[in-house]
Amino acid sequence: MTTHEDRGGALIYKQRLATRATHWLWAVCLFFLLLSGLQIFMARPDLYIGQQSGFTFDNAVLSIGSEIVDGTRRGFVDLFGARFDTTGWLGAIWSNGALQSRTFPTWMTIPSYRDLGSGRVVHFFFAWLLVATLLVWLVASLANGHLKRDIVPTRRDLREIGPDIAAHARLEFDRRREYNVLQKLSYGSVLFIAFPLIVATGLAMSPGTNAIVPWITDIFGGRQTARTIHFIAMLALVAFFVVHVVMVVAAGPMNELRSIVTGWYRTDPESE
Repeated sequence: MTTHEDRGGALIYKQRLATRATHWLWAVCLFFLLLSGLQIFMARPDLYIGQQSGFTFDNAVLSIGSEIVDGTRRGFVDLFGARFDTTGWLGAIWSNGALQSRTFPTWMTIPSYRDLGSGRVVHFFFAWLLVATLLVWLVASLANGHLKRDIVPTRRDLREIGPDIAAHARLEFDRRREYNVLQKLSYGSVLFIAFPLIVATGLAMSPGTNAIVPWITDIFGGRQTARTIHFIAMLALVAFFVVHVVMVVAAGPMNELRSIVTGWYRTDPESE
């Protein structure tokens, strides 16, 4: 495993201010969006496909809830018709020494108690902040060349996918000025697929947006389908975050954090 924190390479200025500032703003926005989004989800902890939902429809793909089994409350998750016992984790949560009917633990939601109104206020504030930050990043990245240089993969990059995957599997990382092809593809997927998708599906669920541009909801096959896609995009972003943190730790956390905080990054001697 090649992670050496310092092998004598030169310090280079790798991350520009706009990149660093938007990176940390996205981290803050996504944290509050996730926890406030789970607060909103608790109001109806079910996901459907199609235009409509309710007890008379059989189009749920996921449900989180609880029921009494042999005199004891049990939490469950129904996923595509299969039921899983999630007591203590989802659906039925321990509180004050007893199992309570609650979709998520208190530490997973903002606010920690049930408050749909406050959850929506927090969610919408950070949703618009995320959109504004995306626009700032896009303009700055076009102006300073970050988009072309560090996000869009070249043909040469694409030819390196196989070796790059093998190197990551061995936890071997080259410290150089350029992003590797897996970084370019993953960052590009988040910036140009996941972020736009989660924003668009969020707008598709908004009654105000529906009144102005109703075709946005139709694109996703209905408000309930948009809600399901919104949830899946959220899970994809959480998965990206976990992998991103693991890669930062494996590649040398001090060097990586210095880069995204100060902009300065120490390369390998041979990359100079």
